[in-house]
Amino acid sequence: MSSAETGSDRLAGLLAEHRDLEAQLADPAVHADAARARRLGRRYAALAPVVETARALDAARDDLGTARELAGEDASFAREAEQLETTVTGLTARLTELLLPKDPDDEKDVILEIKAGEGGAESALFAGDLLRMYLRYAERRGWSTEVLDAVEAELGGYKDVAVAIKSRTDEGIFARLKFEAGVHRVQRVPATESQGRIHTSAAGVLVLPEAEEVDVQVDPNDLRIDVFRSSGPGGQSVNTTDSAVRITHLPTGIVVSSQNEKSQLQNRESALRVLRSRLLAAAREEAAATASDQRRSQVRTVDRSERVRTYNYPENRISDHRVGFKAHNLDAVLDGDLDPVLDALTAAHTAELLAVGS
Repeated sequence: MSSAETGSDRLAGLLAEHRDLEAQLADPAVHADAARARRLGRRYAALAPVVETARALDAARDDLGTARELAGEDASFAREAEQLETTVTGLTARLTELLLPKDPDDEKDVILEIKAGEGGAESALFAGDLLRMYLRYAERRGWSTEVLDAVEAELGGYKDVAVAIKSRTDEGIFARLKFEAGVHRVQRVPATESQGRIHTSAAGVLVLPEAEEVDVQVDPNDLRIDVFRSSGPGGQSVNTTDSAVRITHLPTGIVVSSQNEKSQLQNRESALRVLRSRLLAAAREEAAATASDQRRSQVRTVDRSERVRTYNYPENRISDHRVGFKAHNLDAVLDGDLDPVLDALTAAHTAELLAVGS
């Protein structure tokens, strides 16, 4: 089957899916289940650009045919045909891009984890800077955030912090933030450095699509749940009740904990949210291991050995090593101005997919 035929079949399938979703969302019974309605609404919104572009392309092609027919009688139609040819070319390219295979998790909210790495106290401070950067970016985008768990460091910052980021609309967040996964490196003079020497330290960022219960079924019999007292910087106890929760998923060995909430029940639910998302990510990676190169290129990797970005304070420079992006506005980026680098990563990823499909 040719790529054109494949694209045509895919377009027909997506248009049919859009019509089906429109019918479902018009049914009042669907909205009795808020989670289902939100899931359907997100998918419907994700398909809207495909439908709009396909309709615009059909209309432009019809107009082009008419203009060509009339060009022999009126020269103005010949000029209009030239303009419409440019329009058709542009819309065709746009539709081709929209029909590229998508990551199945692009429309989901995310759980973003930041872990201090090499560099000791300076790494923990940097992890705190990264957290603020993502919180500020979420604020700029109108997303809501919720810190699920945080282990603070003695001198400030975080040893480990997990935050849920949710869209207030039908916008998919994972599609925007998935390329943030990896090791982020900072070069600067630490506050504890008396000689003024520049140090390099790093923190790991993990971006997980937030799994809903329909995505991952967790058998309670597969869980070992331990409770303990929450601790603050330096390990001191911050309350007198066993409210913190640690959950071990026995089949996989995945361990998650939460101590940010005051009640054991709330911490248990926060830990389960992270566990479901990690299990979903693990399932996606396992499936990708046997998939085609094209499919693997779309799947988020969480290889902590890959240093994806450097934040150089002395030169006020941010460098993303994957796409060669550089900008001398580090202060603005750390204040949440992430769109330019995320746009560059998304554009490079799209170009790779187009090259594979050509």
